[in-house]
Amino acid sequence: MKSKYNVVFEPYRLNNGVEIKNRLVVAPLTIYDSGENGELTDDARRFWNDRFEGFGLYIMPFTNVHPSGIGFESPNAFDESHLENLREYAEIAHKQGAKSIVQLAHSGIRADRRMTQGFGIVGPTAELYSGARGLTDSEVRDLIDNFAYAAELALRAGHDGVEIHGANGWLIQQFFSKNYNRRNDYWGGSLENRLHFPLAIVDAIDAVRKKYNRPDFILGYRFSPEEPGEYGLTMKETFALVDALIEKPLQYLHVSLWDFYKNVRRGADTSQKRMKVLHDHINGRIPLIGVGNLYTADQILNAYRTGWSEFIALGKTVMLNPDLISLIQNDRENEIETSFDWEKKEKYRYTKAMLEGTRQGIDFYPPSKQFDLRYQSEEY
Repeated sequence: MKSKYNVVFEPYRLNNGVEIKNRLVVAPLTIYDSGENGELTDDARRFWNDRFEGFGLYIMPFTNVHPSGIGFESPNAFDESHLENLREYAEIAHKQGAKSIVQLAHSGIRADRRMTQGFGIVGPTAELYSGARGLTDSEVRDLIDNFAYAAELALRAGHDGVEIHGANGWLIQQFFSKNYNRRNDYWGGSLENRLHFPLAIVDAIDAVRKKYNRPDFILGYRFSPEEPGEYGLTMKETFALVDALIEKPLQYLHVSLWDFYKNVRRGADTSQKRMKVLHDHINGRIPLIGVGNLYTADQILNAYRTGWSEFIALGKTVMLNPDLISLIQNDRENEIETSFDWEKKEKYRYTKAMLEGTRQGIDFYPPSKQFDLRYQSEEY
């Protein structure tokens, strides 16, 4: 391996004493392939096999904490019957030498009514377009307990921690954002009140750690820093969220971005990069995981060298390069692929849904050589 890459392979010790062997993270990849009970399929096992060998952290895909939150084929963590599947995910990660983190999530108003097992669609406020109804106060508190129970299942299944998914317009972000939250009770209205739901989830999961005397169980939080629209989240609001989260016993923050080098939209200096202003605001108080359209070894290295994050999460390049770390470590970084080639599609081991998304040109997946990019998101 070329010596210049050594810096991304340096270990990092979290504030709870757990050491992560390097600065490279597998971002939570949604592969849209799970069984009826959220279980791993053979196609999913084939995709995950040896894909994150050499990474320090592996973050599991979007994992449902309640049936009302299911929006697509994904793992579940709301019933004892899900323990076996969760254990298998942990074993897959540990076999490859990575710490395993379960991303706990709820789709909220973006759930799929056909998949919610009769629970319908819920959100912070009733919403005409999706047909969601607003949660009652007692239901909000029950959902907080659901997040805690999901974390308990993850702990019992042998995972090394959980990540609270407060990004990308899912339920937790819906509670934090004026775009979606039009409540006037404890859970909505003022910025302070809109912080109550995410902070209560952190507290509830921390209580699980204490119950099991597991301070080593990692707790992270993922967030999207901005939203479009008149009432969308601004960087100023996100700074308030970050400050509140740092007061909690978290081990890391994980920003969700399409582009590592995207500028601030509003609420801070718009000539600055989002990653930079976030890292400057955090000011060393907690490690930040950065992400955003990084494919090659030098792109990864250059992003890390900015000093804007302690870890670099990788998604699309992991989809394209099942042996990414091996390529870097064995002086074969020039073989890293940056686009999908249909002539050798078997190499990537994509699921059927991933192949279809690639064929359609959806930018959730890496671009392909044969099909143009047709759907591009700038929402977050």
